[in-house]
Amino acid sequence: MKHAGKVIVVTGGASGIGRGIVERFVGEGASAVIVDIDEATAREVAAPLGDRALVVRADVTQEADLEAACAAARSTFGRLDVMVNNVGIIQIKSLLDSTPEEWRKILDVNVVSMFLGCKVAARHMIELGNGGVILNAASGAGRRGNKLVSAYCATKAAAINMTQSFALELAPHRIRVNCYQPGHIETPLWDDLAVAWQKATGQGKDEMIELFRSTVPWGRFGRPDDVAAVCSFLATDEAEYVTGQAIAMNGAEMLF
Repeated sequence: MKHAGKVIVVTGGASGIGRGIVERFVGEGASAVIVDIDEATAREVAAPLGDRALVVRADVTQEADLEAACAAARSTFGRLDVMVNNVGIIQIKSLLDSTPEEWRKILDVNVVSMFLGCKVAARHMIELGNGGVILNAASGAGRRGNKLVSAYCATKAAAINMTQSFALELAPHRIRVNCYQPGHIETPLWDDLAVAWQKATGQGKDEMIELFRSTVPWGRFGRPDDVAAVCSFLATDEAEYVTGQAIAMNGAEMLF
């Protein structure tokens, strides 16, 4: 129960890594606000968690929606200790086929929403005066570029740099800001990736899975709880001197 009494807000908390983070923290004693545009699925996640989970439907690209989520955390549970800016989308498309509208969409969801989540959460944490933890979703793609995913790589590089910048600004308020860099994690997103991958390369899902698996020396894809375990540690007092960092969990994943 290392997070007993804490309150966490998780964007994109209805599925995949976000769901894993919600369930991990609640299992360790926290109360959670599940923020997602898919309200029905979010409620399915919240149902077995009882009165320690609250659902807030939100468009994370809108500051007012994120403000409502953080305000709900305070009004329902009395505090805000951890903000996880987890939501994200990916696009598999070549440079020549990509459009400005597609780039703007992925920048809005992956970068602008993260900036807004950090801003809103920090404002509440400063008002409360108890410090806090902000965790941002990055990726190994933020450390290196790759073909067909240039927009995604750009947004995840931005996530790492924003994390470092905000950690410097918020340190005087004892708010720690870190980001987590998942490798290949098994989530429902794989089905959407498979369709896009086949369209872009002509290769089927099985070929894609084997290609990605071959880059992981550990021999398996990650699971949401592999990411959630690192997030849990980063939110503990034991990580009190860890801020401005990008922590990877990727099975020693190699370049393609």
